[in-house]
Amino acid sequence: MENEVKKSLNFIEEIVEKDLQEGKNDGRIQTRFPPEPNGYLHIGHAKAIFMDFGIAKKYNGICNLRFDDTNPTKEDVEYVDSIQEDINWLGFKWANVYYASDYFQQLWDLAIKLIKDGKAYIDEQSAEEIAKQKGTPTTPGIESPYRNRPIEENLELFQKMNTGEIADGAMVLRAKIDMASPNMHFRDPIMYRVITTHPHHRTGTEWKAYPMYDFAHGQSDYFEGVTHSICTLEFVVHRPLYDWFIDQFADTDYRPHQYEFNRLNISYTVMSKRKMLQLVQEGLVAGWDDPRMPTICGLRRRGYTPEAIADFIDRIGYTKVDGMIDVSLLEHSIREDLKPKAHRVSAIFDPVKLVITNYPDGQKEYMTTDNNPDCETAGTREMPFSKEIFIERGDFMEDAPKDFYRLTPGGREVRLKSAYIIQCTGCEKDAEGNITTVYCTYDPDTKSGSEGSKRKVKSTINWLDKDGCIEAEVRLYDRLFKVEDPASYDGDFHDLLNENSLEVKTALVEKHLDGAKPGDHFQFLKVGYFTVDKDSTADKLILNRTVSLKDNWSKK
Repeated sequence: MENEVKKSLNFIEEIVEKDLQEGKNDGRIQTRFPPEPNGYLHIGHAKAIFMDFGIAKKYNGICNLRFDDTNPTKEDVEYVDSIQEDINWLGFKWANVYYASDYFQQLWDLAIKLIKDGKAYIDEQSAEEIAKQKGTPTTPGIESPYRNRPIEENLELFQKMNTGEIADGAMVLRAKIDMASPNMHFRDPIMYRVITTHPHHRTGTEWKAYPMYDFAHGQSDYFEGVTHSICTLEFVVHRPLYDWFIDQFADTDYRPHQYEFNRLNISYTVMSKRKMLQLVQEGLVAGWDDPRMPTICGLRRRGYTPEAIADFIDRIGYTKVDGMIDVSLLEHSIREDLKPKAHRVSAIFDPVKLVITNYPDGQKEYMTTDNNPDCETAGTREMPFSKEIFIERGDFMEDAPKDFYRLTPGGREVRLKSAYIIQCTGCEKDAEGNITTVYCTYDPDTKSGSEGSKRKVKSTINWLDKDGCIEAEVRLYDRLFKVEDPASYDGDFHDLLNENSLEVKTALVEKHLDGAKPGDHFQFLKVGYFTVDKDSTADKLILNRTVSLKDNWSKK
């Protein structure tokens, strides 16, 4: 359509389109998603995934998955498997799977070349001594006393770094660049360090010397033919070093180029892998897939969908400025996604028995109710109805104020959803004064769908027939932290944990939910969206609250 508004491009897309117009890289588009296999992916990685894979898909290119596995002390096959599962769940397919470890020999050979060219040397100082000599952004660094050792000696020591003769931390290989550079990353950065304490998840004990990220990353991009190396803003200052290393070895006109976008920061959330690992290891959450975690698997278990995450990423976009995104925007996306998908069902969290005194004894009928009024094809279901039902305790008040429109003795009429209009006549209490039974009468001419159902009442309440419900464990999840920006807190982040981030209840739900499977979504009427948990069994139904019907955090 002529009047259709074309969605504006983000700045990365503008760069790609300009490169295509100019014929760069022979019109070839190749990206990569390069996670470290040292933890589970979180929603910040999802933003990168949608960029890396999305660019390749939009411009008929390819996107490879490359694991940055250069630090065996933190890496595990468990993380490799989980990363692939999460990417597939989000709806993306990679062209190839690569590992930085695929290039260990090539990277080693390049390091040898740098040593022979007089551009790298072995430093035997401690990490603390090297850090002290770096200087500041306004004062030059101090050259290492080993900076000008003979090339042959450097070569010999470098070989020993990889034979097990050198202890961890005893020496490193540094690039010889410029200790006075205003870019701190140019002040003789470390290229290799020794790690003998942990075998590599792929290469075992073959290697003892492992390349650092800044050396391995750009070269891996070059080996693979990456055209657009897309990462987050903290790597802007690394880009000159990325280019410098490639310039030392590239022997063609082709160069991968690094571009940076803003990382994702979400309120009431930590996006640090280190802190997430701490939460898991200290048992503060029930694993990486705890529904309170911002991990992809945690969001999936909580009930978030790939479509909701895609919508959220699309809404926040990609810029060159970091900021804080309100978590309520993510919650809005899942509400909008589940609204036409999730069947509406009744769930009673604090049940009290309601007896309809004028309803025929022993009679049972079935009430027709919509599965989802927001979906024309969702159909209807039949709910059993009899003299004794359960309602929410909060829908009854013995001594109610004038603005209470639900059940109260002698009060206004109330409709039982998809059933009849009733009026409360009284209640019964136990010895402690707790309400045990509510009594009412019903108008048989007001059945939903009948002519009499048109009578207007101010309140409709949910119910469950005593023979039409089962018990379920319901896990009410909320935000893991009490403050908007826990990452900026200087003290112990444990102090910021929301002690009410999980509340476990037993609720009554419609009987047909006993056939629900993990991942099935429902909207509990007037409560929120819920998803069947992976721990749910035929004998015990467990549901997680994905999100409330509206943001009520500020009211707590």
